[in-house]
Amino acid sequence: MARPNEEVEALLQEYADLISITGGDAFKVRAYEKAARAIGGHPADISRLDPDALRDIPNVGRSIAEKVAEYLRTGTMAVVEERRARIPAGVRELITIPTLGPKKALRLYEDLHISSVNELAAAIDADALRDLKGFGEKTQENILHGISLMQQAGGRIPLHLALETAEEIVAELSAVTGCKRCAYAGSLRRMKETIGDIDVLVAAGRSAPFMDALAGLPSTAEVIAHGSKKTSVRTTKGVQVDLRVLPPDSWGAGQQYFTGSKAHNIRTRTIAVRQGLKLSEYGLFEVDSGRSVASRSEEEVYARLGLPWIPPTLREDRGEIEAALRGELPDLVTERTIRGDLHTHTDLTDGLAPLEEMVAAAAERGYAYYAITDHAPNLYMQRMTDEKMLAQREQVRALDGTRRRMRLLHGTELNIGPEGDLDWPDEFLAGFDVCVASLHSHFDLGRKEMTRRLIRACENPYVNVLGHPTTRLIGKRSGVDADWDEVFAVCARTGTALEINAQPDRLDLCDEDILRARELGAKFAVNSDAHSVLHLGLLRYGVGTAQRGWLTPDDVINTWPLRSLRRFLRKGRAS
Repeated sequence: MARPNEEVEALLQEYADLISITGGDAFKVRAYEKAARAIGGHPADISRLDPDALRDIPNVGRSIAEKVAEYLRTGTMAVVEERRARIPAGVRELITIPTLGPKKALRLYEDLHISSVNELAAAIDADALRDLKGFGEKTQENILHGISLMQQAGGRIPLHLALETAEEIVAELSAVTGCKRCAYAGSLRRMKETIGDIDVLVAAGRSAPFMDALAGLPSTAEVIAHGSKKTSVRTTKGVQVDLRVLPPDSWGAGQQYFTGSKAHNIRTRTIAVRQGLKLSEYGLFEVDSGRSVASRSEEEVYARLGLPWIPPTLREDRGEIEAALRGELPDLVTERTIRGDLHTHTDLTDGLAPLEEMVAAAAERGYAYYAITDHAPNLYMQRMTDEKMLAQREQVRALDGTRRRMRLLHGTELNIGPEGDLDWPDEFLAGFDVCVASLHSHFDLGRKEMTRRLIRACENPYVNVLGHPTTRLIGKRSGVDADWDEVFAVCARTGTALEINAQPDRLDLCDEDILRARELGAKFAVNSDAHSVLHLGLLRYGVGTAQRGWLTPDDVINTWPLRSLRRFLRKGRAS
């Protein structure tokens, strides 16, 4: 189940969209967007706060606090219901299309009576938008691409939402009498970026109590199937959960089987057949006698096949079987090996928490070092100035070492301009401990121009990390078009780390890009890109993605001791 904070965040964002559709004040739209982000990132459960306490949240004034309190009290927000009633449901459907804004959606409805995604796609195919102002050929191409992204996402769930749901269900079922083991499996355990449905396994002598418990959870909206071996439900958030109860002696075999992937399992079953064995969810058996030879743990099953245990994040048939047979499986990076976060924000720009709170939260995570990288001035809406940045540097220096002896690095997230230019000249950049450089605009440049732009930024002697390199937003925006092999090779040559941005809607670089970049010799930084205290915990998704890319601590610069990291950050410059 979503936190009340997330429910209210979504509602306030919807209200901002509804205001925009109906031609409301842009300032009001921005105010509700800011409040939505602030509430979504607030560490405390807002359902426990009264209206006065709600007003202590940044960007939440009296009027918004009263609306939030109304929703928490009644389950509805009158102003949202009123706006919904004024706008056809079809228009609200249209604004879910990436690249199509609220005003354009309303225009399509009013001028052409288009009120669904399918109708819009058909209208573009029929060239029905040709005379509509603001809907030129490029705009129509972008809309079709947005529709394609939606269709590709289908009913798949973002990794973080699936994991939150799975962990709640595992906790509930683990408390049922008779539970020996309980865990999630499937593509979620393999940390894929989106999940089709959630597989949950229980080891117990009797299945009925667990099947009944899942069907009766408050988060269960519909029971799709209810049986003794498998029960499937749909949650109130529309997520399908499949529960299987296994005999305790079959736990390891069941975990291996239901974790997958299908391609990986085909390979392990083939190995079993060659040894005169049969592998199933119940165990590894001799074909001739039917005797079980391994089943209680995954380690036991893999060992009987002549393999070491293979981490779930590697089980995609991308060479892990061969590496295991050679004894060359990577010692993967883990959250415990991350020594610090090199890309975070405070309320000096678009973060939600002040510097002191972000530093304290990072120290609580046990980091050895921590970088503050607020936005640079070319991201105009953040209103950064030289003076503000230098004043923050003084604050950072004063706080350095005061929290569990954690060392602080003062940095910035630079904007890569259309020509590869950066916000500040080299002499100003020289004062930073770490510089992340990212694309924030001009995503539609041609392949050659985009490649040149990225390379120029990476060749700057003060750029240490290429932030969220492809700029993709999962299910909403595909990455920019560039010759990535050339960019990755330049990063390796210049000592510019490629970021694995842990924000769940980014996970950028993705696992396939990581594999390619690693082959070309690049190094990486797994960062949270935190804009609030809560966001620091998103690092787990970046680590999962890094594991899927076969990365070890040697590959990830923010697992290194501070002295080694500082040497890398100098990028070959004289000390």
